[in-house]
Amino acid sequence: MKKLIIIRHGKSSWEHDVTDRNRPLKTRGENDSELVVRELAKKDDVPCKLFSSPANRALSTCKIFTAFLEISESEIIISEDLYDFDGKNVINFIKNLPNEYEKVMIFGHNHALTSISNIFGDTFIDNLPTSGLVKLTFDIDDWKDLKQGTTEFIIIPKDLKE
Repeated sequence: MKKLIIIRHGKSSWEHDVTDRNRPLKTRGENDSELVVRELAKKDDVPCKLFSSPANRALSTCKIFTAFLEISESEIIISEDLYDFDGKNVINFIKNLPNEYEKVMIFGHNHALTSISNIFGDTFIDNLPTSGLVKLTFDIDDWKDLKQGTTEFIIIPKDLKE
């Protein structure tokens, strides 16, 4: 059994004159990410390995999760393959994960993560919003055998706001 938790980076700021890769999170992105990780923590669902796109907004979102879950930032593995917007590189990345990792968490970008949620989950998502999280479970022993699994849960920031 393999488990994959995917998180779209928090809302980013366009107010800075920086490249796409260097765009920072907005305060809303930080706050929404904190709401989502708090909800995840209630489910007692901590991953064994964390992977992030090198983009500032994705890595910053990942660091919010690690801080709240009390995971050392040294545990974060940054992969260029996750700086992907259509999903092909992310799917290839997942299929090449070491099999000793039973549950992984990936921080990345849309439209890749919405596509992956719909290709491999059993619940259709029109659009995974910023800071949105999807947990998928697969009845496989080897990541290279990735196939459609079950959408275990979805956490959307706006659903957590009063």
